[in-house]
Amino acid sequence: MASSKAHHATGFAAGVIAATIVARVGGGFFHSGMLLSFIAGMAGSTAPDWLEVAWWSRARRLWITHRTLTHWGVGWLALLAVSYHALGHSIYAAPAFGFACGGLMHLLADWPNPLGVPWIVGRHSLNLWNSGNCDVIVVAASWAAAWFIGQHVWLHDAYGWLWLRHWCTS
Repeated sequence: MASSKAHHATGFAAGVIAATIVARVGGGFFHSGMLLSFIAGMAGSTAPDWLEVAWWSRARRLWITHRTLTHWGVGWLALLAVSYHALGHSIYAAPAFGFACGGLMHLLADWPNPLGVPWIVGRHSLNLWNSGNCDVIVVAASWAAAWFIGQHVWLHDAYGWLWLRHWCTS
């Protein structure tokens, strides 16, 4: 598991990614869906952990085992796909899309440590480092993804993929 600070930092990047895509697909630059998807992206980045807490009880213990149903990759991918296809057709699509982006970013941040995440059936781990270590790598990768997606959407590949494509073919 990445640290709480790493989940918040990657959630900010997920919010930027979601807002960028929502603005491109669902309306203009000042589209209200942008703001909603950004906020939901930040909330979604910690959701797999806080959805496990029994908020209805006084003890606030986990009602479900950590990294089981709330960390299931198929569910987050399904929410992402359904909400993406509903963008522009439903007022709930933009925040749902942002929430799904944040949830997936959480899973990607948890994936490198030994406990892993359940993507399809069983847990899978990249087994690169222990929990809380190398958070800088996870945060940097999330912000690199936000930059590439943002420049691809807004600048039409002006700075990102073209230099990468040129570098790879040289």
